[in-house]
Amino acid sequence: MVEVQIDPSNGQKIPDFVLVIFGICTTLLVTVHLMALMISTCILPNIEAVSNVHNVNAVQESPHEKMRWSIEVAWVCSTGLGILLFLAEIAILSWVKFLNVSKNAAIASTVIVIPAGILFIAFSLVFYKKLIAHKYERHSEGLREIETLATALDTSDLNNV
Repeated sequence: MVEVQIDPSNGQKIPDFVLVIFGICTTLLVTVHLMALMISTCILPNIEAVSNVHNVNAVQESPHEKMRWSIEVAWVCSTGLGILLFLAEIAILSWVKFLNVSKNAAIASTVIVIPAGILFIAFSLVFYKKLIAHKYERHSEGLREIETLATALDTSDLNNV
């Protein structure tokens, strides 16, 4: 992507809007991955510090629990948005490279990338739905346990009175 050679003196004329879209997509792709890398790099020492301490209370004191949103942003950026941008980058790159050689090749590349993007989005939604269902079930089970304990405490209080 970085070494795309466009030589206008060769008669290779690519429309400006295609080059602008390619530049924007490339910049966003690199920026998103660098941001995710930076967040991950900043969080890693905290996780390693906690993993080396054999004290359960240290886990609650660790800043990585408070930085959960940062971890999720890094994951969404790198995995979700990054892959979509990369697929778009491939499609745009095919237009930049093949437009003057074979428009059909550029169209074919785009036609292949679109279903891949749709499959990726569908998989992501199904995976996220299962993840949320698991979290919901886990929290519901925790609430049922608390309710059972509260009922047991109320019953023992009534028996003591």
